[in-house]
Amino acid sequence: MMTVGLFAVFVILMLLRVPVAFALALSALLFLPFLNFHYESAVVEIFSALNHTSLMAIPGFVFAGIILARGGISKYLIDGLRAWVGHLPGGMAVVTVLACAIFAAISGSSPATAAAIGSIMIPAMVQAGYSKKYAMGLVASAGTLGILIPPSIPLIMYGYVAENKATINKLFMAGIIPGLCLTAIIIVSAIVYARKNGFGRGEKATWSERWMLTWKALPGAFMPILILGSIYTGMATPTESSVIASAYAVIVSLLVYRELKWGEWRPILRETVHISSMIFMIIASAILFKQYLTLAQVPQMIAQWIIDHEFNKWMFILLVNLLFFVLGTFLEAIAIILITLPIFLPVLDSLGINVYHFAIIMTVNLEIAMITPPVGLNLFVVSGIAKEPLEKVIRAIVPFLIIMLIQLVLIIVWEDLSTFLIR
Repeated sequence: MMTVGLFAVFVILMLLRVPVAFALALSALLFLPFLNFHYESAVVEIFSALNHTSLMAIPGFVFAGIILARGGISKYLIDGLRAWVGHLPGGMAVVTVLACAIFAAISGSSPATAAAIGSIMIPAMVQAGYSKKYAMGLVASAGTLGILIPPSIPLIMYGYVAENKATINKLFMAGIIPGLCLTAIIIVSAIVYARKNGFGRGEKATWSERWMLTWKALPGAFMPILILGSIYTGMATPTESSVIASAYAVIVSLLVYRELKWGEWRPILRETVHISSMIFMIIASAILFKQYLTLAQVPQMIAQWIIDHEFNKWMFILLVNLLFFVLGTFLEAIAIILITLPIFLPVLDSLGINVYHFAIIMTVNLEIAMITPPVGLNLFVVSGIAKEPLEKVIRAIVPFLIIMLIQLVLIIVWEDLSTFLIR
């Protein structure tokens, strides 16, 4: 009954629009004393949990993503892609999706991807003949690639929680094929849509313009290779790679493109601290929530309940997907991982579900949550960029939501998409 009360208090606080970090902490602190947990132990638990090197990758990739958006790198990447495919049917939409995929391979953040690419490509797509509704839906959905294509902040958090069962390096590798698969699916749908409606062509660039714009885009295009290459060759850990990405982004923005002014560093650092501190606040609060679940043996009880009711692998995955969909309507991705994963990890072992396969299933669900009202972050980002009411953005993402659900089914049924590269 105490566990039911805990979740009831948490839901009530969320309905009262209490920030998720405080809702997690308050509900946990209210019930932990009933399990002989002393409040003075809370500080020790939080600091010991946050004292983890893998978490330091988060501010590094956040900082690199912000530099990427503000330092001209994303603009030159888009110009280079547009020179090659922008004149083809659906070319502007293809440029948008490819740019989101490349940005995703640097930032690890879905809202950052949607903001950086959408601010340039939504007006460009409208100018090329696309409806604004379609452009908004495409950017919001393609922006979700930011948390599937590595480096991914949610996958870093997954590796942090499942520390003894999954490594961040392998989680990143598991996300590559599904990320490319979703990119391809959205591109195909964009081309079909453009051909059907007979628009979407930009101006054709000359060969000299193509090579010039490609040359300018190369420093930014090399960044994903630098990040992922340093990780997969063993030259750097994900945390070290985030520092490399930050340093490289600063060098390219200051010395190559020269678009960053010294006066812009303060807002860049402020935004980095704001985003990073928000994530770490949620982590710290979720530690207390997790402590209650551990002391109350909630994961063990749920695992035993599933065994007693003879749930098979597919029934469990179906129920988990429904739960993720519900949670995604009012919780942020980091909070969902920290609340649910400690409960599900013991169950994965008992049902024989691959921990890396489950990670990608979970991440695709979190992608869907990014464009699911009422708190889908990408919806708010695109609404702000396009200066349109949130209701219009929500209507715009419906066709893309169907595409992402198809992707989710493919991931669930075809385990090799997630595990092929880590065998």
